[in-house]
Amino acid sequence: MDRARLLALAERVLRLEAQAIVELCPRLDERFLRALEILRGCPGRVIVTGMGKSGIVGRKIAATLASTGTPAYFLHPAEGMHGDIGLLSRGDVVLALSNSGETDEVLAVLPAIKRLGIPLVLLTGAPDSALARQADVLIDVGVSEEACPMNLAPTSSTTAALAMGDALAMALLDLRGLRPEDYAALHPRGTLGWKALFRVRDLMHTGELLPVTRDTATMKEAIQEMTAKRLGMTTVVDAAGRLVGILTDGDLRRQQLAHGALLDRRAGDCMTRDPQRIGADELAARALDLMETHSRGGQLRPITSLVITDDHDRPLGVIHLHDILRAKIV
Repeated sequence: MDRARLLALAERVLRLEAQAIVELCPRLDERFLRALEILRGCPGRVIVTGMGKSGIVGRKIAATLASTGTPAYFLHPAEGMHGDIGLLSRGDVVLALSNSGETDEVLAVLPAIKRLGIPLVLLTGAPDSALARQADVLIDVGVSEEACPMNLAPTSSTTAALAMGDALAMALLDLRGLRPEDYAALHPRGTLGWKALFRVRDLMHTGELLPVTRDTATMKEAIQEMTAKRLGMTTVVDAAGRLVGILTDGDLRRQQLAHGALLDRRAGDCMTRDPQRIGADELAARALDLMETHSRGGQLRPITSLVITDDHDRPLGVIHLHDILRAKIV
C-alpha cells in the first residue's frame, strides 16, 4: 500500500470538493433570491426530485427542509411515472436536481408539473440543458472538475448541489423566523431538539429546594444547609437577601487546608464571591457550556452549579450539572 499516494489522493478530493462549494458563492444572485421567494410562498409542499446520486442528495435536502419548517417530500421520478406523480398537487413547488439537465426520468414528469402549473426550481450544472429551459428558476451548481480521479463519478457535483440545498434551507429557516423551541418541536426525541427544548427554569431547584445561607451564619449552619439540600453547595445572601457569594464542597476543602477548623467561622468569610449566574430563560445547553468553560484567575475551573437571580439579585434557583445530565443535554 502506497500510503503517501493514497493520502495525497484523499487530500485532493477534499480540496476539490471544498473548492466546488466556494465557487458557488459568486452565484448567489437574484436567481437564488427568486428561488427563496417561490419556496417561501409555497402554499403546499416542496416536492424534491432527482435521479441516481442527485436523487440521494435530493432526499437529504427534502429531509433538511422538512426538519427546519418547510414541508417537503422526495419524489422518485421513475416511480412518479408509475403512479407516484399523484403526490403532486396545485400549490406545490418542485425542486429538481439534475447535473446534466437531461435526466430522462425527470424530463418524463415535466408534463405533469407544467399541467398543474407547479413552479420548477432547478439545481443543475448545465444552464443550457432541456430542463434548464423549462425551469422557472435555475441555480447553477456546476463544477469545473469532479473529485473522482477519472473525472467521472459524481463527487464535487453532488457536494455542490447538497451545499446549495443547505443554503436554501437555512435561508428559508431564517425567513420563517424558526426559533430553537420550534426546532425542538420538530425533533421531539432527537438530541438536537432536546438541547433546544430545555431551559434553565425547567431544571433549576427553587423554593424550599434552594439552599440559602446568611453571610453571618456559622460554617456549621452553612454545612447543615448544604447537607439538607443535597446539591453540594449553598448560596450566601446578605441581610437584604441579595446574593453575595456561594459555598461549595470545594470551598470547604480549600478553607480547611488553608485555615484549619471551620465550624465557628462565618459563611461570608469562606464563600466564593461573585458566583457565576445565568438567566432562567437561557437554554440548559448554555448553562452546561458555562459550567464547562468557567475560569477564575485566568485558569479554567469547571464548576457544577449556577445561580439564577431575580431583578434585585436575590437567588431564585440553582441549576446543577447533574440536572442537565439527567435531562440528556450532553
